[in-house]
Amino acid sequence: MVTIKQAQSKADLKQFVKFPFSLYKDSKYWVPPIIKDELESFDADKNPVFQNAEASFFLAYKDNKIVGRVAAIINWIEVNEQRLRKMRFGWFDFVDDMEVSKALLEKVAEMGLQHKLEYMEGPVGFSNLDKVGVLTEGFDHIGNMITWYNHPYYQSHYEKHGFIKEKEYLENKFLFANADPKIFYKANLLIKKRYKLRELNFTNSKDIMPWVDKMFDLFNNSYSSLASFVKITDVQKEYFKKKYISFINPEYIKFVVDEQDELVAFAIVMPSFSKALQKAKGRLFPTGVFHLLKAKKQSKDVIFYLIGIHPDYQNRGVTAVIFNEYYKTFLKRGIVNCIRTPELEENTSIRQIWKHFDPVTHKRRRTYRKAL
Repeated sequence: MVTIKQAQSKADLKQFVKFPFSLYKDSKYWVPPIIKDELESFDADKNPVFQNAEASFFLAYKDNKIVGRVAAIINWIEVNEQRLRKMRFGWFDFVDDMEVSKALLEKVAEMGLQHKLEYMEGPVGFSNLDKVGVLTEGFDHIGNMITWYNHPYYQSHYEKHGFIKEKEYLENKFLFANADPKIFYKANLLIKKRYKLRELNFTNSKDIMPWVDKMFDLFNNSYSSLASFVKITDVQKEYFKKKYISFINPEYIKFVVDEQDELVAFAIVMPSFSKALQKAKGRLFPTGVFHLLKAKKQSKDVIFYLIGIHPDYQNRGVTAVIFNEYYKTFLKRGIVNCIRTPELEENTSIRQIWKHFDPVTHKRRRTYRKAL
């Protein structure tokens, strides 16, 4: 018999965060989160997303042992402003037992029905900057800090419980050696001259901070037309500034501005922390922080986290300016692999950006939905 318990105390939430450590203890592809960071993201006093969202966290028990978990989430901006009567759920992990996954999903459905929502979709996070999608292909590739990893049996659980595919995401990678600077160097010069643009490069994180609000505004503007997009609020901007910007190599953030110094494009790349996080085993101390700092300086793999182009400049070749700057940075650092975060299958414009790099789709993931 499966028992579901809501995780409310600090001790319960810590068990919620630590459950995947046992579920994936034998996997060489799963990348653990930092426990402290994960707990803070679930803390309504620390994460400003809770100003516009609510969540309940559930643990499944069988024979007095934790066998599953799920976060049931409502984003009220999505519900009230976008008129999407959606019940979100994420951080959904479970042993290969249909009774367990069913019991957890029933708790999500129960919360959705209480609020008169129309359907549930997952796995998703609180917003667009959270992890998304259950892995359906690519189980033999290492995960990263901004995606979920899962066992192959997850997909069959969703489908046997009556869920249908909602959105498909592709993950692609390419060798830096595939980048031919001749392709974008001349285009970069032409585009800058034609539209009176210039690039901004950084060597210090504090120099980036005055531009971050503009970057998030451009992010909201760039992605607003995509399905499932929920804008980043002002308080979230401040939160992400403090949490992430100082952790990214400043030379991995590139901006393009016009002659009035208005931001027209940005890109954020992160060093891959996958191996470092595996060595850290969920803890920064005593040695985890050193593994992460080493990866920040020495990782030969990078992850293209975000790229945004103002709608007025889309399909005008502005990415040539960004790629030209990254080429110089990556060449200096000896980068080998370039990895892209999950991209909606329907987002054909983003795939056009990368067509000259011979990318390979190495993972697929999707979200599932079910009517309530």
